[in-house]
Order: sequence, then structure tokens, then C-alpha cells
Amino acid sequence: MSTTSEIKLYGADHCHKTKFYQSFLEHKNLDYQFFDVAENGDFADLLRGLYENGKLNFPTLTIGEKRLRNPTEEELTKWIEKLK
Repeated sequence: MSTTSEIKLYGADHCHKTKFYQSFLEHKNLDYQFFDVAENGDFADLLRGLYENGKLNFPTLTIGEKRLRNPTEEELTKWIEKLK
């Protein structure tokens, strides 16, 4: 399953929750795009654009059109399953 364009992770390398989601996705052998919002201002702007308040709410994952802010493993798995 090629999900590179379907799963995006907005976070920061120094964030332990971001690292959790990276490990989770890699453990499931899922392709994803990582946007380090702490290192790249353009990525930070993309993330701010996902929220009406314009805040830098990370980690955030998008799966297709679904936006997930700090999802549980169960919630994340549910949305990944919908990609299949």
C-alpha cells in the first residue's frame, strides 16, 4: 500500500510525541511525509493553515482529508484502516 501522499505528520524532531507517531507509522511499515515545523517555516505555515486559530498545534497527522491532533493509537489505526 502506498500511502506517502495520504499520511502526513506535522511535528518536531525534539518532540517526544512526534517521535512516538514516527515509530508507530514505521512499525506498521507505512509510508508518510514528515514536516518538521520547528526547522522549516514553510511547514509551520502549512500546519497553521490547518487550524482556524492559526496556532502551531503539533503533532498533527493528516490521513487523506482527516486531521488528527494528538490521536490515540486506536483512533490513528481506525483512520489508517480507512485508507485500504
